[in-house]
Amino acid sequence: MVGFSSEIKWFLSHQWKEIRRSTFWHKNLALNIILGLLMLIMLLYLLALGFFIDVILSELYPNDDPVKIFNGVLLYYLGFEFLLRFFLQSLPTLTIESYLHLPIRKSSIIHYVLGKSLFVIGNYLSWLVLIPFAVKVIAPSYSVLAALSWTTGMVLLIFSNNFLTLYIKRQMTGNTKVVVLFGLFIISLILLEHFGVVSITKISAYLIQFLLTNPLFILVPAGICFLLYFVNFNYLKAHLYPEEVGASNKGTETDRLGNLSYLKSLGFIGHVVSLDLRLIWRHKRTRSIVFLAPIFLGYGFFFYPQSIYNEAYTFLIFVGIFISGGLMVNYLNYCFSYESNYFDNILANYKDFTAYIKSKYLFGVMISTVCYVLTIPYAFFGTHIFFINTMAFLYNIGFLSFILLYLATFSYKRMDLSKNAAFNYQGLGATHWLAMLPAFLLPVLIYLPFELTDFPHAGLWFIGALGVSGLILHRFLLKVIYTKFMKQKYKMAQGFRE
Repeated sequence: MVGFSSEIKWFLSHQWKEIRRSTFWHKNLALNIILGLLMLIMLLYLLALGFFIDVILSELYPNDDPVKIFNGVLLYYLGFEFLLRFFLQSLPTLTIESYLHLPIRKSSIIHYVLGKSLFVIGNYLSWLVLIPFAVKVIAPSYSVLAALSWTTGMVLLIFSNNFLTLYIKRQMTGNTKVVVLFGLFIISLILLEHFGVVSITKISAYLIQFLLTNPLFILVPAGICFLLYFVNFNYLKAHLYPEEVGASNKGTETDRLGNLSYLKSLGFIGHVVSLDLRLIWRHKRTRSIVFLAPIFLGYGFFFYPQSIYNEAYTFLIFVGIFISGGLMVNYLNYCFSYESNYFDNILANYKDFTAYIKSKYLFGVMISTVCYVLTIPYAFFGTHIFFINTMAFLYNIGFLSFILLYLATFSYKRMDLSKNAAFNYQGLGATHWLAMLPAFLLPVLIYLPFELTDFPHAGLWFIGALGVSGLILHRFLLKVIYTKFMKQKYKMAQGFRE
């Protein structure tokens, strides 16, 4: 049995060699340099914000203490950071099967995996704002000790956020009850804040203020951080076995998902749809889109309650297209690219490609229909909201769906589904970006002439009529897409092999 420090050195050395020997290392080198330059620019902006945020707060709230105002938004910031981490931050991984048979302590493996998460750049971006603010504002107003206590406490809370994110994301693969309870807790806080029962701003300012007036309060965020670390450690320790590493319950869940009785009654089309359901849930890239669904569906809450948008029909059309068709756009735009790993098998074994194309269309319509039904309660903000969303839904399923499916036949790039979808442009081609124009720009351009001539409702009816026309002509449009697919299928297959 070797020492802990030697084991960590092994892990670091092996991970570095794995990265360097990867086939994607040199391919992504130029892209990483460009992203590095963009990151440097962002870091400079954050640093400038840290030095001038007190000036900004003084102009916005001239009669209030900028420190108390800043403390009041910190809990909001931690909540927002948690959401960003949840959707963007990958879980730290290690190919542990290679080490389980060696004389290496399992605790060392777990400590390395958890420690690896501390070196994610997201843990340090906020430091560029917090440290200048503490040096420039808190230290002169309170004391150097107060500034040090406040900064250390915030750093510990940020690390706590990191460990909380890791635990919740890991629970999503094994214990949905924890995820549901955590989601209900977040929703409850939002509702309590909305109805004025509690004020997160006041609670945040009150709690963070203790770090300034009582340095011993630093023990609270330290205790939270170590507790979350301990919870993650115990969870990983309980699941660090070969049978749990190599096996997963996802297969049973996805088989249950794909074996819906209704899909079986649809014959070959239902079979293809069930395979798509399994594909979406089994792969990280597609599954992460599903986890983004609440953001797609909740997009209206950011705008519908605001009176400034009530008469801005042009913008409301965009919102309606997004909330009822955002997930459909993501699916139909990449429906063939998602299958790039086994597209040759599809060409060799499928006989009825008419039904294959139709299954893609029906699944896209199914996704949009579910989203539309879930957004019907937005009618609470006004009947015009319901009307706009209905016209946008008809446009999505009867017009946009066919355009997206047609453009998808020009997909030639293989797509890796093992990576997260956020900020991942691998496998995306020019047609995928062009598809965004008919999705979000075209309906607005169609509506503008009607608005300029003072016939806004006629413009909305026209957008809906386009969708109804497409539904009436769906057989003809699907035949056009089928013909194009048959011409493109071998080019697509060749591109997907590269």
